[in-house]
Amino acid sequence: MQILVKSTDPVRLSFLVCLLRDAGIEADILDGHISAVEGSIGAFPRRLAVSDDDASRARRVLMEAGEV
Repeated sequence: MQILVKSTDPVRLSFLVCLLRDAGIEADILDGHISAVEGSIGAFPRRLAVSDDDASRARRVLMEAGEV
């Protein structure tokens, strides 16, 4: 797995996951449940990860969308 984006913005991460899934790339949000621990203050970034095999294509998709 490779981390492509770190963000505290759950809406942006959801959008990026949708972009990747539309391109046929499976993406995972790591640390998505950290908000239960932190009290939803947004102190800890969540990470968008894809498989090593999809990483270069995923970066290209995000770059073309102006997101990376």
